[in-house]
Amino acid sequence: MEKNHREKRYTLIKILFVIYILILIGIILFKLPFYSPSISDGIRVINLVPLMGSFDENGILGLREIADNIMLFIPFGIYISVLKSEWSLLKRVLSAAGLSLAFEVAQFIFALGRTDVTDLLGNTLGGVIGIGVYALALRILKERTFKAVNIIALILTVCVVSRFIYLFYVSYFVMSGPAIIT
Repeated sequence: MEKNHREKRYTLIKILFVIYILILIGIILFKLPFYSPSISDGIRVINLVPLMGSFDENGILGLREIADNIMLFIPFGIYISVLKSEWSLLKRVLSAAGLSLAFEVAQFIFALGRTDVTDLLGNTLGGVIGIGVYALALRILKERTFKAVNIIALILTVCVVSRFIYLFYVSYFVMSGPAIIT
């Protein structure tokens, strides 16, 4: 009975992880929910200098994009800690860095946005923070950690998917104006 219950809990977290990865792909590669053909101008750019592309025209460091990249990967650190708890800390950190690198390489290959080392570093830091959050939760909640992570992940996934759908709707149907039929 206990084994069946544990398998159901792992099934839920795996489903939520797949949804999370699909949302990451949509956001990072396709710039959803705000995709515009002007975002992808077909030019391949690689920035290998940390923070180089993070300054605005007035020379002020724009922290919003960096913070967004960090926030996007915190769930990855938590998910990988739950799903691969037997992995060493280094292996979990490398998986976050590897996924981020894969996204940056894909952006370069398909000329989707800009390939930027700052994004790689921010995403990896987000993964590390997520791993730390899970370790802290495990220390505080002990055997209740898995259940708490499942509940929080479910609530956050529903919220994020709802917000994503709303922003997609606003971006494509409200802000684009009425369609002209010719």
